[in-house]
Amino acid sequence: MYVLRRWWGRNGLRLGLALLALSTALLVRQTQGAFVLELYRVISAPFQSQGPTRAEILDNAQVQELQQRLIELESQNRSLQELLNYNAAQPQKGIAAPIIGRSADHWWQQVTLGRGKRDGVEVGSIVSGTGGLVGRVIQVTNNTSRVLLVSDPTSRIGVTISRSRFMGYMRGQSGNRAVMEFFEKVPDVKPGDVVSTSSFSQLFPAGLPVGRIESIDFSKSPAPEAIVELSAPISTLDWVLIAPNSKPAATETTPPLTPPEPTLP
Repeated sequence: MYVLRRWWGRNGLRLGLALLALSTALLVRQTQGAFVLELYRVISAPFQSQGPTRAEILDNAQVQELQQRLIELESQNRSLQELLNYNAAQPQKGIAAPIIGRSADHWWQQVTLGRGKRDGVEVGSIVSGTGGLVGRVIQVTNNTSRVLLVSDPTSRIGVTISRSRFMGYMRGQSGNRAVMEFFEKVPDVKPGDVVSTSSFSQLFPAGLPVGRIESIDFSKSPAPEAIVELSAPISTLDWVLIAPNSKPAATETTPPLTPPEPTLP
């Protein structure tokens, strides 16, 4: 008995610690560590900031989505209002049409509008945006119409300098700039001059604003050329105006997606 007590006095503490460690290991294995995680959460909670709950995260995501939708609707409404104000100031009123199709491969060439024959749209109709000419309708279905943009490299428009009345023709450059080639060798033109459609254009009535002269190259042969900054924001169009054309081209045919180069207008 004395020997047993002596042995327990020497090894009891070690035995107790070993049993405690073994019990803890069995508990962790049986609960797959949940007890340790819960213990860690309780101990560390006072030292951690309280994060948002799952419900709060979902609510915040929905609020952000609604805010983004509101910003987009406000932007579209502002663009449409500017277009309607521009239409009200024009002598010939048009109908507003949304752009519903635009290919990334032909961004500067053609667009599809959400208006067609049922809305009175015809081939040759004039398409304008806030600030100036956008293009003309080249194909119409009952509910849609396709527009050849003035920025298309195959587009040719008879134009004139509004201040001096010197004339030429303008061709697109697949961008917000176009090139005007003059008929005269020494035209009266300077940067800032307004460019509009001329009375000799076969596709458009005279006096439609097209853009402004940005720079002139008098060394070009056989005639000087000028870079024209287009008035309409063709790269960011959402809505346009469609108006009847007072002199549609009688010999015009509907071109393909990449139309052939037409004759001089």
